[in-house]
Amino acid sequence: MAKQAKLSKIEFQQKYSTEEACEKQLFQMKWPQGYRCERCGQERHSTITTRKLPLYQCNQCGYQASVIVNTILEKTRTALTKWFIAIYGMATDKRGYSATQLSKDIEVSYPTAWLMLHKIREAMRNRDEQYCLSGIVEMDEAYFGGSDEGGKRGRGTEKTQVLVGLSLENGGRPGFARMEVISDIKGTTVSDFALRNVSPGSKIKSDKFRSYNTLANDFQHEAKKFDPSEDPEHLKWLHVIVSNAKAFVLGTFHGLDEKHLQRYLDEFCYRFNRRNFEGQGFFRLLKSCVSSATITYNELT
Repeated sequence: MAKQAKLSKIEFQQKYSTEEACEKQLFQMKWPQGYRCERCGQERHSTITTRKLPLYQCNQCGYQASVIVNTILEKTRTALTKWFIAIYGMATDKRGYSATQLSKDIEVSYPTAWLMLHKIREAMRNRDEQYCLSGIVEMDEAYFGGSDEGGKRGRGTEKTQVLVGLSLENGGRPGFARMEVISDIKGTTVSDFALRNVSPGSKIKSDKFRSYNTLANDFQHEAKKFDPSEDPEHLKWLHVIVSNAKAFVLGTFHGLDEKHLQRYLDEFCYRFNRRNFEGQGFFRLLKSCVSSATITYNELT
């Protein structure tokens, strides 16, 4: 997307204080070249203003749509100004924006705030699925959950297993991250994750656990015993990012069950992958919300 100007919190509050201002911004993002019917492609249309949100009716086929149809906000009863606050908070609060805090900020019930934030996370997930890890990619599994209290650590633990991939840019610095909750660490699971998330021709680095051997079937694969004392650079950045993700989940949300962990990992990765676009987070996330279909409460639960 085109580079957006940075937007401070004060500028945000001044610019999007009314429903009309929010509707105008959504119109520009939904139809950047001007209205075009999503059914037949016709540009000529009429505007119906008797509804809470204007309806744009195609003069060719009669199809009607508002700015929130086919977006993450579709069928919402919550004011656009409140949605914009939620999206701004999700885009700018690096610690994580909780449903408890959002419900207070915009004066909605906790269930409404919870659903809004999960819908935004769905848009984050959909956006990141358009990209693949490429080049040199580190891969390892991580374990999320509370203390084992004397139980097993690492492989064999009862914690939730998460497979992590991290692309490295020139100079070995971290690039793009993906995290996925998995049911096991078998070779087929590892291979499936890589085929969906890593570009062909990439080189994947891992430790020597046998399940990673399947990667050699489709990628260049370098397996080395993980020993920080002997080779401190091996998988270093991946483990740093995993540590940050654990702090994000456990610190902000006080731990999560496996059912919703994936969505919080999606949020963490989305924000991490856009860490170099400081100040542009709101516009980028708003665009993701406009480009993503909605999800229902029943689908989430």
